Amino acid sequence: MTTMTKLLAPASLGPLTLPNRLLMAPLTRNRAEADGTPTPLMAEYYAQRASAGLIIAEAATPNAVGQTYPNITAIHTARHVEGWRRVTDAVRAAGGGGMFLQLQHGGRVGHPATSGLTPLAPSPVPLPETIFTPDGHRPAVVPREMTAADIRTTVADFARAARNARDAGFEGVEVHSANGHLLHQFLARNTNRRTDGYGGSIAGRIRFTAEVTEAVAAEIGADRVGLRISPGNTVNGIAEGETEEIYPALVDRLGGLGLAYLHLVFADPDSPVFGKIRAGWPGTLVANPVLREMSGPAIEQASARLLDAGADLIALGRPFLANPDLVTRLRLGAPLNQVRDRYLMYVGGAAGYTDYPTLAEAGANAQPSSDSIVAFDGPRVA
Repeated sequence: MTTMTKLLAPASLGPLTLPNRLLMAPLTRNRAEADGTPTPLMAEYYAQRASAGLIIAEAATPNAVGQTYPNITAIHTARHVEGWRRVTDAVRAAGGGGMFLQLQHGGRVGHPATSGLTPLAPSPVPLPETIFTPDGHRPAVVPREMTAADIRTTVADFARAARNARDAGFEGVEVHSANGHLLHQFLARNTNRRTDGYGGSIAGRIRFTAEVTEAVAAEIGADRVGLRISPGNTVNGIAEGETEEIYPALVDRLGGLGLAYLHLVFADPDSPVFGKIRAGWPGTLVANPVLREMSGPAIEQASARLLDAGADLIALGRPFLANPDLVTRLRLGAPLNQVRDRYLMYVGGAAGYTDYPTLAEAGANAQPSSDSIVAFDGPRVA
């Protein structure tokens, strides 16, 4: 069986049967209303990409203080639930294989100009760069260190958000503990300077991620919960320290829960930590490859290395962003659309969002551009 044949074959994920092994990775696109409610345009966008084995919808905040950037989605009010229900209904009507919703709290990656609130974080250590707000780029503010009560409230907010996601028609949720956001900030030594039970030792630093994941699993069932991690990722000013010890410890604590999957961002099958995670994780492993160009052969080659190293499912970001019919194109060996303009990824509207052509619309002889591409995860607003 070739790698592409394997990628296009059905697979099981918790209680779900997926039509293929290609997952659409969560990609923040800044198309929600100002209060975080998904728009009809978002329903169209996701329905266009319904052929993915599973769509992991973009990061939604579990509470108001967790907001990162303008026009980011949320899942903590009845209006948010109604908006997301329109999205899941549209994907289901298009024959989609199902949707999970990523739950993300920005932590120090936030600003009062956006949320109206002072960001919360493990420790009062500001983001070492400017942050995009409705008023343009602004200097980051010093976040407020979370109290024990803040931690308990935030854990409960994640659990409530997971229940809201199920009410909105999602099959499950992905807990975001990657890319320099709140849960990742607890894991990292440079952003977590606490001296209580949530800091210091490795056991202390993994505690918050573990408690959030455990609470979400208790709320909606572990087999409907995924966890996303990005070992060694330095985005948003993160310096973990002890990367090769932190993640095996986290896997050991959560491995017995029976989660739907563990999702590795920028997965490197040659890294020691990848091997340790795969050896310790008893369930489904989703891997997000780094692509140096966007083409069918590049996707197949990167996926082959990850599958050979023990990954079970492959999550792709920009290939799905630019190719609503990505699965069809890969099945036929057709050329792929390239991302036209990075700026259009975040500015709102249909341009660079719902206007990428399918093969039928572009013509079978459409040629890809020579633009190269690297894997992307999370909002990096220009």
